[in-house]
Amino acid sequence: MAVLPALFGLLLATVVTGQNVDISPKEAVRRAGDDLVVLCKVPYPIDSCRMTVGGKSYRLIPSNQDEEVVYSGQGLQYGECGAHIKHIREEWNGNISCMLPPKSGSIEVTGAMRLLVARAPGNPQLVSSPQSTFKEGDDFMAQCIVPDGRPAAKITWYLDEVQLLAGVHQPIITSEPGSDLQTISQNVSRSLTADDNGKKLVCRAEHEALDGPKEAARQLVVHYPPKRLEAGPITIFGLKLGAEGRLNVSLRANPPPAAEWTLGDVVLAPPAADASRSAVALEPLHLGGGYYNITLVLTRVAKEDVDRTYYLRVTNDLGQEEFALRLSTMDEPAGVELDTGAIVGIVIAVLLLLIAIFLVVFAKATDRWCFAGRSRDHTKSSGESTPAGDVLLESVVLPSKTSDTESAAGQKSRLSALTARVRAALPRGRDRVQAAAPAPDVEDNKALADDKKGVIYAELALGEQNAEKPPPPSTEYAEIVCTEQSPQMKENKE
Repeated sequence: MAVLPALFGLLLATVVTGQNVDISPKEAVRRAGDDLVVLCKVPYPIDSCRMTVGGKSYRLIPSNQDEEVVYSGQGLQYGECGAHIKHIREEWNGNISCMLPPKSGSIEVTGAMRLLVARAPGNPQLVSSPQSTFKEGDDFMAQCIVPDGRPAAKITWYLDEVQLLAGVHQPIITSEPGSDLQTISQNVSRSLTADDNGKKLVCRAEHEALDGPKEAARQLVVHYPPKRLEAGPITIFGLKLGAEGRLNVSLRANPPPAAEWTLGDVVLAPPAADASRSAVALEPLHLGGGYYNITLVLTRVAKEDVDRTYYLRVTNDLGQEEFALRLSTMDEPAGVELDTGAIVGIVIAVLLLLIAIFLVVFAKATDRWCFAGRSRDHTKSSGESTPAGDVLLESVVLPSKTSDTESAAGQKSRLSALTARVRAALPRGRDRVQAAAPAPDVEDNKALADDKKGVIYAELALGEQNAEKPPPPSTEYAEIVCTEQSPQMKENKE
């Protein structure tokens, strides 16, 4: 029976020990000599506060503030057990734990946090290809190693003062067995360009235990063929006849280029001059950063010089570039220089405008889209016959909605005008006409009969309109078609 109480006590201890203790911070990185405050808290009063730092246990009393580890917090009655470590030692690297026994009972709860006492790493090491120079387009790879830091250092790559983001690989952190010191390494890869020439590749290491970052660097030397700075032929403006003229061409190259001028049948390789010393070729002038200025001096500009084309060939070990130059005594024309993107944008805008104009003209010509119904052909007015002998009555559609100022009397007058128009176009009954007029001759009757062939007489009566009742919103139209019958059809009908 004594086993049951023992099992119950062990279960109770497990439950109490497993209670959550609010501890802050849960992890901290500090340099040796720094201070640190660790606070453990439970939601009930505690009897005492004990803290284990670096393997040594401290019983913390709120009234005792003279030790290197002293109490910190609002008080035991609020369930707070805090420790203020005034000066951290390197050997205290590891866990810091707190024990909080309750007011009643002998079972206490515990909590722990991780303290990293920072230790400065060794100097960074930059490992790369041993070759001194590279060519444009070569794949370059380097590795930066920062050893023995606690915690691991942080590596950042720079090309001169610009941080590298592309081509940076994931860092790898390793440590020796039985040691808490960490070594970090990281690779970077890059396809070299002419712009990389002369720039410095920098591996920068930062760490909490360092007062400032440490660096390892290597300067890149990239060789590339001569490259022009502007496309197409070059025109030198502003020259004056009879005065000295200078033909300057700027380019970039590495290694340094060699120049050769061609003036008609004369070839000049700097430093050189023609037989009359009217043209002098100067040595390429290095401007820095792989940029060069190549100059040909004309001691006296003549008219034939303006009409001539000058050729310049620039070469180095990796290739060559050729230039064609013309001279002009006019000032350089002022204007807005547009890049390729701006020119393409202008062309696209003009094309869109032309397409819009074409669509508007097409829609108006074919009565489509917004122009539909605006220019329909009206039917021919009454009394007008078609070539087939058809008689058409005019179709009139009254608006479905009238304005507030239009009255029913106005609508009635329009209907009356339409009735009068139809009756005026169509002859009335022949009996009434013949009764009022003298009988025509036989020949006149025959001519009248021939004239009236194919004509159908129609009368449109709209009836009486009530002034109080508005007319219908629209009127229908009638089309009467009369077709000439062939003699065979007449015989068959009879």
